[in-house]
Amino acid sequence: MSIEIRPATRADAALILHYIRELAIYEKAEQEVVASVADIEQSLFGDAASAESLICLQHGQPIGYAVYFFSYSTWLGKSGLYLEDLYITPAARGSGAGKRLLRHLAQLAVARGCGRFEWSVLDWNQPAIDFYESFGAAAQSEWIRYRLAGDALLQFAEQA
Repeated sequence: MSIEIRPATRADAALILHYIRELAIYEKAEQEVVASVADIEQSLFGDAASAESLICLQHGQPIGYAVYFFSYSTWLGKSGLYLEDLYITPAARGSGAGKRLLRHLAQLAVARGCGRFEWSVLDWNQPAIDFYESFGAAAQSEWIRYRLAGDALLQFAEQA
């Protein structure tokens, strides 16, 4: 099996959005995807891009993607790599592509001097949890993730 991982380019924006929608359907949140191809182009490939992306190919054909960005840990005094999305098409699951993509990101984190490589998983996604734990990843149950979004974010930002 031939698996290749390459940096995504602006020309991949529509493909990335397609995969984002497929991932959202799997995560039962399709209605939450509001991004457009233009949004993906700007946020991943524009002058002020805040994240990066990889494309995973098998025999030269795209089968998945990852979107990640660099964070910072004050406790470590180092950057971290945060994986926002990882998606492999259903037909390619079990081929080792997901693990190869994660290992590529881990190698990138090490090469950049990161002290952490982190991501989130939905608590009901047992196949993903089992997959991550199979190579030593550990859930961080002592932390609760919070989010301000949409109207709540706007309302809070506008308060004096």
